[in-house]
Amino acid sequence: MSHTPEVEHFDTVILGSGQGGKLLAWHLGRSGQRVAVVERQWVGGSCPAVACLPSKNEIWSARVAHVTRHAADFGAVVTGPVTVDMTKVRDRKRDMVEREVTAHLNAYAASGAELIMGSGKFVGPKTIEIELNDGGKRTVSGDQVVVNVGTHAAIPDFPGLRAAEPLTHIGSLELDYVPSHLVVLGGGYIGIEMAQTYRRFGSRVTIVERNERLMMREDDDVSAEMLGILRGEEIDVILNAETVKVEGRSGAGVRVALRTDAGEQVIEGSDLLVAVGRVPNTTGIGLEEAGIKLNERGYIRVNEHLQASTAGVWAIGEAAGSPQFTHVSVDDFRIVRDNMAGGNRSTTDRLIPYTMFTEPPLAHVGLSEREAQQKGIAVRVAKLPMKNVLRTLATDESQGFMKVLVGANDDRILGFTMIGAEAGEVLAAMQTAILSGLPYQKLRDAVISHLTYAEGLGPLLANVPARAAA
Repeated sequence: MSHTPEVEHFDTVILGSGQGGKLLAWHLGRSGQRVAVVERQWVGGSCPAVACLPSKNEIWSARVAHVTRHAADFGAVVTGPVTVDMTKVRDRKRDMVEREVTAHLNAYAASGAELIMGSGKFVGPKTIEIELNDGGKRTVSGDQVVVNVGTHAAIPDFPGLRAAEPLTHIGSLELDYVPSHLVVLGGGYIGIEMAQTYRRFGSRVTIVERNERLMMREDDDVSAEMLGILRGEEIDVILNAETVKVEGRSGAGVRVALRTDAGEQVIEGSDLLVAVGRVPNTTGIGLEEAGIKLNERGYIRVNEHLQASTAGVWAIGEAAGSPQFTHVSVDDFRIVRDNMAGGNRSTTDRLIPYTMFTEPPLAHVGLSEREAQQKGIAVRVAKLPMKNVLRTLATDESQGFMKVLVGANDDRILGFTMIGAEAGEVLAAMQTAILSGLPYQKLRDAVISHLTYAEGLGPLLANVPARAAA
């Protein structure tokens, strides 16, 4: 006769150790609470293990390879062709991940929060049964429970796709060889980052996108600029392409049948990467047993304070439907931390920036032209080609542009987009200006250090059209 394990009670139980959850665990642990974090696989969550940090690590290796190939343009002599050692690339990334795991384990120890490695499933209100990774079971409950389970890569139901065992962003960062021809399904941020990275490692690369342009969230001019950059590196991009079926297996050879404007065509590749969106990890974890409701898209239903439908239950990060960026999960942590202590922090009116780490990178904050149009907000728009930023004369990094939106009837900056070198760093200045409600003239007339990319903000803002006469 099996007996139910005794329920261990904690002040707070957190399911999932991603960015917001682990920060909350460490904070509550240091504050004297008894805290348990249940994590099935990655000690620090996906960001340091398989997502943000590892991808940027390998993107940087690809950049070094690219710069080395073009060293002669800058007067540096490279003898012989540049080859890429993918095992070394992967080992450099793995070393970084190992350092991160050690740092996380030290942080857990210092905080007093207990990390339980295993798969958790709700078996009742605020009660989680854990299948421990090293065997056995534990059952924990908490006065407060936080769900922080994240998302995973979507694998659509195209005939043959699952059987092809395609790479997702996780597997693509573990390859120890350079694919001869990588086919990427999806022209969003992850697909584009990985496409450019493997092109620079030496792969032939084809991007297949079902919409009429890349990065459908962006304005048309942004999508067009990025398309030109990718094609300039001899990446094939097929737009308006519907995947009909897939044959073969990634790594051993695949055939991807497409329906396009030009008729049916078949792409033959060596490896296949799927990057067509994310699915919340909310099925099969017993949420219904705990009375935790989902929205129509499968994300945990939360209010603006990140409280779930059940008292004492909170949700953080992507599984709560928050924008899918680590820096948003950090802000979710701050909201839940303060609200647990009786505060009134909210997710409404957050100004959320993001950066795509292509070369050049894409960075955005605030309103886009498309959003302004949809919301009926009248704006003035100014643009500046990156070749007009003086720093590019020294670096030759002249691709891209800056674009700013300013209110039609006041002088506040409402949005900023940049494709250009160091875009993510320049973005922070515009984000600060928006947060402070700074009239654009203040930044336009600021004395910005020469010779920087941010210096381009002056001439960009000088291009803002004058207000229409009343």
